[in-house]
Amino acid sequence: MMLNMMKNYSRHQRQQQGAAAVEFAIIALLLFILLFGILEFGRLFYIYNTVQEVTRHAAREAVVRWVDNSSTSPAKVLALFGGASLPAGAEITAANIDIQYLTASGSVPSPFPLSASDNIAACLTGPAGCIALVQVSIVGASYVPMVGLFPFLNLPIPASTVTMPAESLGYTG
Repeated sequence: MMLNMMKNYSRHQRQQQGAAAVEFAIIALLLFILLFGILEFGRLFYIYNTVQEVTRHAAREAVVRWVDNSSTSPAKVLALFGGASLPAGAEITAANIDIQYLTASGSVPSPFPLSASDNIAACLTGPAGCIALVQVSIVGASYVPMVGLFPFLNLPIPASTVTMPAESLGYTG
């Protein structure tokens, strides 16, 4: 009888080999999905919160220096904290930052001043060609998940616009 019990126990033990590894694999899969989900949502909220800061930095730079609207503009690079794209947010690049110079009424100056000193001359002669406001917007950006597990997170980044009164626009004369 004792020998028969030992055979049954040994057969049962062989049938259970690997069960712990399978259970661990199932739990680990769920754990990694949860971990990557938390990372994705954290990064999504980081980008949503940083967009406003990027537009504010670009507007602040644009009101104190003459800026063209090229993607290599110093105001755009500084707004992205010194890089070509937002750190940990490659979705936001200099191409997504739109800088507009506006008159006090919110329209584009006509004729458009060619430099900061031209703007001062235009302001002295009349408001139609005088840059009074700088408006910076983030356009055409959407969130792209780091990991392909969450394709439903491919969301548009909310528009962010900051308008500031023009200051020196880089005039040093």
